[in-house]
Amino acid sequence: MRHVSDFHRSGLPIPGIRRITMDRPLYWLRAGWNDLKANPLPSLAYGLLLALCGDLIILATLDRPHLLTVSVSGFFLIAPLLTAGLNELSRCKAEGKKPYFIDTLHCFRRNGESFAIFGLMLALVGLMWERFSAIAFALLGSETGIDARSFLLSLLLSGEHTAFIGTWFALGSVLALGVFAISVVTVPMMLDHNADMPTAIVTSIRVFLLNTGPLLLWAAMLVTLTLIGFATLLFGLVVIMPILGHATWHAYLDLVE
Repeated sequence: MRHVSDFHRSGLPIPGIRRITMDRPLYWLRAGWNDLKANPLPSLAYGLLLALCGDLIILATLDRPHLLTVSVSGFFLIAPLLTAGLNELSRCKAEGKKPYFIDTLHCFRRNGESFAIFGLMLALVGLMWERFSAIAFALLGSETGIDARSFLLSLLLSGEHTAFIGTWFALGSVLALGVFAISVVTVPMMLDHNADMPTAIVTSIRVFLLNTGPLLLWAAMLVTLTLIGFATLLFGLVVIMPILGHATWHAYLDLVE
């Protein structure tokens, strides 16, 4: 099989994009659930690891309102990279393999440079979002050491900062949508074909532009299910994240020829 990055050198067109129907995201979720059932221990290990790390981060930011909100909202910015191991499990299942958790960690070594650059790019986006949130919350009187939950509840219920809350959510949504557009198939593509990061991102943007409707529905499903996981003190993510991670692999198979 020819690597995607080889297409540039050989002058061949980059992979084609398929059009999909609005019902395909539901198929991806079912396929993700089937992948979870096929090899549950490593899949659930990823979910448990993410849930525990998330709980520790939230506990560490309970007295820092802006960091607490950034921890939750920033999760959606770095989530594409966190699904790499689950994508690898789905790829191995398609090949008839049943790897252990530790085996999937080697997936980053196959295309380490591209993963490192993509991870750095997401980290920079997350850092910019954190700095913006820090300045915005400081203007509202947020200080380190106050109870984050009480501060955020008063902010939401007081009705005095509706414009700020609306602006913050709007900017965060635009940023998250941009990250989603450049990462719909980026990680699976870098895993499957050792694609270089620019090729994978350009392909992902083309995928989003050609299938905007179904992919907006997919994005809404991702956000909704992830928020359900957060509502259970993150332990719902033990199951939800593996399903979504596996589902992104099947989305890639559907969308990229």
